[in-house]
Amino acid sequence: MSSKPRKRSRPAPDGASAPDGAVLDENRADCPFTVTVVSEPERNERDGPKSKKRKHDKSEEDNNKKVQTQNAVFHPEGKFKSSQSLKLYYAVDPRKQWLDMTRYNSFVLNGVKYYTEDFVYVANEATMERQNSLPAGASKVAKKADYWVARILEVRASDEHHVYARVYWMYWPEELPLGTMDGKKQISGRQPYHGQHELVASNHMDIINVVSVVMGVNVKQWIESNDDDIQESLYWRQAFNCRTAELSSVALVCKCRTPANPDKTLVGCSNKTCEEWMHYDCLLDDVLTRVYDRLGTDIPHKSEKPAIKEEAKEDTKAEPKEGTKGDLPYRLLSPSVEGEDRKSPIVANSEIKDQVLVKQGDDESSKDTETPTPAPQNSLDKSSKSVLAKRGRRKKSSKKPWEGLFEATLKMNEGPTVWEVTDLREGVEGGEKKWTEPAYCLLCDTLIE
Repeated sequence: MSSKPRKRSRPAPDGASAPDGAVLDENRADCPFTVTVVSEPERNERDGPKSKKRKHDKSEEDNNKKVQTQNAVFHPEGKFKSSQSLKLYYAVDPRKQWLDMTRYNSFVLNGVKYYTEDFVYVANEATMERQNSLPAGASKVAKKADYWVARILEVRASDEHHVYARVYWMYWPEELPLGTMDGKKQISGRQPYHGQHELVASNHMDIINVVSVVMGVNVKQWIESNDDDIQESLYWRQAFNCRTAELSSVALVCKCRTPANPDKTLVGCSNKTCEEWMHYDCLLDDVLTRVYDRLGTDIPHKSEKPAIKEEAKEDTKAEPKEGTKGDLPYRLLSPSVEGEDRKSPIVANSEIKDQVLVKQGDDESSKDTETPTPAPQNSLDKSSKSVLAKRGRRKKSSKKPWEGLFEATLKMNEGPTVWEVTDLREGVEGGEKKWTEPAYCLLCDTLIE
């Protein structure tokens, strides 16, 4: 995904001026309106003048308010550190011109009807530059990351040549500004847990000329607590508060207590009292570290006892008993809102040419995860209890001494869950080059069935 800086203005701190509309070719999508984010107004100003003699209808109330209110439309599962919500107070300039226009529930552009609450792709300078740089006759297919994604909040129009939408921007992770607070740390841009098709919802508001809309797009909220919620298209789980530059929290998993990347496999513990999810890479590092601790660089592996013990034998030491139940529940997370109506304004002939997005490749989930990777762990010659105790005491290291020496593949559909380890060391004689190792939960230290 492109990391090219965008010219879309960033949200300003609390009470400061919000950015102008989307930066586009002015001849194509001129927009005279700007949005200013303001602090919460006094109650009498927020509620507007009241009269006991008659009720004001909604349009009259809107016209009496200098400051408008936008309630939160995104409700992330995670929380913000601060107490502020995504509710926004704003003013539009020029105010009278904006309020004098007729308000609609939808608009029609190039024969397609778009409704409030819909998500849309919006063209911008990066889109135009790419189109203009292509040689004559070249395919005009644009990358999805070249577009901005917006959620339509309101549509107003004076005639078919002047149709505008007030929107909230969705951010690509690369667009998160410097100084964004993610929990207790400051970040910017894409983080390791962001998936390929992930967006970040925001209360960054603008008004755009609808001519800049390219096409609709399906964006769904990912509820992480739903283990069966698999993401197959654009989705969001975090929200960015432009007033506080703060991201909502994400669920932490595994022993490392870091978020899950939906493009990578999570493995679940089969222990009913645990059932925690773990990163595949963390489990891999654990087993390969145990193998390396036992064999190092020159000790051959000899299977005096089977890795999976089926029957007790008189002259063998106690081995950790592996489960023999069905496959381990696991998931491969991958990426994905919906869109009343009175007469909709039909937008005058758009100068934005129809464009086709590159089809996103579906993330492939593998029931039998066979990603080769190295494999070390603690000695299995000791009792299960002593081995697990040693594993619990080991300090986490960023170094992986097993790299280039061992690799392993997790087998989950061929009986009990085990690691198939391959010895990559050269010059080590007298040992096996392939064998199996049990898979342990990193949190409760029980064997994964």
